Amino acid sequence: MTTTASATAPVADARALGLAHYAARGVLEHVLAEHGMTFQQQIVLRAAVTAGVPQTPDDLITQVQGALKADPADVRATLDELLAEQLLVADGAHLRSTDAGHELLAAVGAETAPITARIWGGIPAEDLAAAGRVLALVTERANTELAALTA
Repeated sequence: MTTTASATAPVADARALGLAHYAARGVLEHVLAEHGMTFQQQIVLRAAVTAGVPQTPDDLITQVQGALKADPADVRATLDELLAEQLLVADGAHLRSTDAGHELLAAVGAETAPITARIWGGIPAEDLAAAGRVLALVTERANTELAALTA
């Protein structure tokens, strides 16, 4: 039996957003654990792989800190773990993913793809577009509020 949202579904709010985030993250963290990887390691490695241009350690730390709101020292420690595991290597002042890093991300992606399809499948495109707009606005506003709190 497929469950879909109904007209009596709760209105989107911070709690609903958090519950959805942690449910999806729980699925991903389960898959990552099977590969001996943490959520933050996956985020840092993916940032290095998808950057398009070579990244310095500081570039990656800034990018991941901005996305996860994580302590830069924790991100640096994660970067060091990925270097020690030879999923990233130094190439002069920049870092690049190794074949093992690419293969690990590909394996995680292959394993999560059917799960993602089941989670997101069947949601009408217009609902996904509306949710995307709302989430982008919430992210922008929350980032503005966090910047004001930490200024």
